[in-house]
Amino acid sequence: MVLVHGVGLCDEYPAVLYDGDQQQSGYDGIFEENMVVSVESYLGGEGGNEGIKLEQQVLIARSGAIPFSKTPFDNALEIK
Repeated sequence: MVLVHGVGLCDEYPAVLYDGDQQQSGYDGIFEENMVVSVESYLGGEGGNEGIKLEQQVLIARSGAIPFSKTPFDNALEIK
């Protein structure tokens, strides 16, 4: 599973894997300015059987990541 990955037609690389994930895509890559990437967030109890995975595309800009979506996530998704 990946935390951040490129958007494209081939295996979605470059990618940042979750800590401890042994998956390897076989491709190296560098995140660069003006690339579009998907940032994935998993919300659910650790070790639980249910959760939700949210993905948001962002533009990598000199000033930082700029989300394409202007709609905020609902506060009801917060884990308390």
